[in-house]
This record gives sequence, C-alpha cells and structure tokens, in this order.
Amino acid sequence: MALPVRDQMKYWGTAAAVFLALLWLMGDVILPFVLSMAVAYMLDPVADRLELWGLSRIAATIVITLVAAVLFVLTALLVIPTLVKQATDLVNTAPDLINNLQSFLTAKFPVLLDESSQLRQTLAQIGETIQSKGGELLSGALASAMSLVNVVMLLVLVPVITFYLLMDWDRMVAQVDKLLPRDHAPVIRRLASDIDRTLASFIRGQGTVCLILGTFYAAGLMLVGLKFGLVAGAVAGALTFIPYVGAIVGGLLSIGLALFQFWGEWQWIAAVVAIFAVGQFVEGNILTPNLVGSSVGLHPVWLIFALSAFGTLFGFVGMLVAVPVAAALGVVARFAVDQYRDSRLYRGLEANAPDDVDDTDDDI
Repeated sequence: MALPVRDQMKYWGTAAAVFLALLWLMGDVILPFVLSMAVAYMLDPVADRLELWGLSRIAATIVITLVAAVLFVLTALLVIPTLVKQATDLVNTAPDLINNLQSFLTAKFPVLLDESSQLRQTLAQIGETIQSKGGELLSGALASAMSLVNVVMLLVLVPVITFYLLMDWDRMVAQVDKLLPRDHAPVIRRLASDIDRTLASFIRGQGTVCLILGTFYAAGLMLVGLKFGLVAGAVAGALTFIPYVGAIVGGLLSIGLALFQFWGEWQWIAAVVAIFAVGQFVEGNILTPNLVGSSVGLHPVWLIFALSAFGTLFGFVGMLVAVPVAAALGVVARFAVDQYRDSRLYRGLEANAPDDVDDTDDDI
C-alpha cells in the first residue's frame, strides 16, 4: 500500500529543502562537481555515438578527453590572451569614447552641451565610472580566476571529475532508475524524459548556437578591422541563449564602437551592421530550427527570472543549476496543468457524464 499523499509531500518537501540548504551552504565546495556534471551531460551523446561506432565506453571517454584537451590548449593560447587584452583596453578606452561622443554632440547640439549642462556632466561621470568600476571588476575577476584554488579547480578537478562521470554516466542513470519509487516510476521516467529533451534542446542546441554565432561575430568584426571585435563577438555569442538579447547588446556595442572608429567611412559601419544582420538570418532560419527546435519549453522571461533568483540566492553555482531547475519546474508545471485539466476540479459535473451521449438528446 502506497504512502498517503500528505506523507509523500512531507518527505519530498524535506528532500527539496535539504538539497537547497546544501546548495547554499556548500556552493564553493560543490562548484567543480556541478561544472563537471554539466560538461558530462553535454558530452554524453558524443560518447554514445562513439560507442555506436564500435568504441568501448572508456575508449570513447579517452578520445573525447584528448580532443577537449587539445581544443582547450589552443583556446588558452590563441583566444583568451587576446580576449583579456581587448576587454582591458575597452575599459580603459571608455573615457575617450565618451569624450568623442561629447565632441560629436557638441558639434551637432552645442546648446545642450555647454560646460555647465547636466548632460555633459552625466557623460563625463559615465566615462569615469566605467573606467574605475569596470577596471576594478575586471581586475578582481582576473585575480579570482588566477588564484591557485581556482586554477586547480578548473585545470585539474573539473577534467578529472568529468572523465569519471562521463565514463559511468549510463551506469549512474540506471542506478538512479532502480531507486525510483515503484508506484511513481513510470510518471517520473516520463517527466525525466521531458526534462532531458528540454535540456538537450536548450543546453546542447542553444550552446552550440552560441558558440557558432560568437565565433562568426568575432571573426567577422575582426576581419573588418573593429578594434574590440573579439570582445563584442564574445558578448553577443554568450548572450545569444536569451532570444534577441545577444544580437541587440552585441549589435549596439559593435555599431557604437564602429561609429567612433570608422566615422565617415560608412562602408565599414555598414559592414558591421551586415555582420549582425547575416548572423540573425542564419540563427533564425538555419541554426535554431535545426539545433534547438521550434519548441524548447523555456520562456525567456522564465529563464531570466530563474538565473536572477538562483544567482542571487546561491551565487555562481545557483546560476549553473538555474537552467536545469527552470526546465524541470517548467515540465512539472505543464504536467500539473494537464492533471488539473483532467481532474473533476476543472471539469466539474462533466467528469461524471457518460462518454457516449444518446443521439436523441441532440435532437430535442
């Protein structure tokens, strides 16, 4: 005999509370494990495909690890130094950009930007704030990233943990399946399948879209000679997972930089605009339909709320788990709505009506 619903809610509620408490108390400790689980989840289909090609699971894991190591080394040597340098230069150049904007506005609207005008003072304050706060933020982030603990975590712990998780991923899933409550196992499996499909579409598909578009934007902007093209392309690609936000933020940043750098050379400014126009066309008509699908089940507003809420409550670890938790809650919410619409609470007396209605009733 199954436990009463009240007792089940009590046990599952306690388990959820313990999980959230551990996430809050042990955020820094479990960070490498959360990162490793995310990477292993993304790479599991690749390992499954290599197994279909005849490799064993451990051989497939070794191949993936070697390829990932080569790509990481190439990225670390070729991309990261340039990205950091351009980001630092962009922060330091911000006051000059603001001054150029002041000069332009002064030439066009001299009445609005005299020495005592509020707008001129505001622009000057914005430039100083970007330089001071942006420099502090960037230096703090670099100092944190270069600390010994973080280096060990990123370069040693995460790859090692990911290797073992990827090698035993299917076995772990099977073990979790054996521990499911027997009465609810079919429903949990169905919900887990829906959650996996949503995450696969969003994380794997949208992650691939972000990588492709970020590379395209960065390469295109650097080819046209934009000074901070790599930074602008990286920002646009990283924010692409929120629909339209990546293109808007990256596009405005790139076009703004192009206006200052190429003022008067309209063909280069048009080239920057064309890069983002082509990127949006390719994303909307080729990448997203084929890699993400037409229905992911994660509304942008719900996603932004989850990232903000979990980031505020649990820090960086919370932001990492926000997407899977949001996907899970979305699937559970849709399941609950379906159950409600099939219940007597929603259908009322209709739920007691016979399925087959006498045709003579329609004739009366």
